[in-house]
Order: sequence, then C-alpha cells, then structure tokens
Amino acid sequence: MDMGRESRWEKDAMSVEIVFALVTGALLAAAVFALAVAFTLVFGVSGPARENLRDAGAVAGAACGVWRVVRVLRRFDAQRRLGR
Repeated sequence: MDMGRESRWEKDAMSVEIVFALVTGALLAAAVFALAVAFTLVFGVSGPARENLRDAGAVAGAACGVWRVVRVLRRFDAQRRLGR
C-alpha cells in the first residue's frame, strides 16, 4: 500500500469507521447501564445498594463503551494495514 497521502476514499472510510465505533460504543454503554438499572427495579433493591449498583453500572457501561471503540478502531487499522 502506498505510504503517501491518503485518498479521499480512505479518509471517508476512516470517518465512517470512527462514527460507527462511537455509536456502537455509546449504545453498548447505554445497554450495560440500563441492565444495571433494570436489575435494581426488578429485584427491588433500595437505599445505598441501589446507588452503588447504579454507579457500578455506569462504570461498567463506560468501560464496555471504551472497549468497543478501541476494538473497532484497532480492527479497522489492522485491516487497513493489510490492504483490505
């Protein structure tokens, strides 16, 4: 692959992949957080345990979202380097 300037197509592909990574990361983070909140509602957790579970859900959701973004972008970079 040419190591010079990137073509317009390559820049567009990169932009699409970045947006895809951010959107799917945000959706995954929201789903994990919603699962933690649903758990508190279904099992009737209240008081400090509810707050702790909500906080843990937020941290886990953020971690899953970041993991998804990194995974998608690293996979895209590996495929780009292989010329696919």
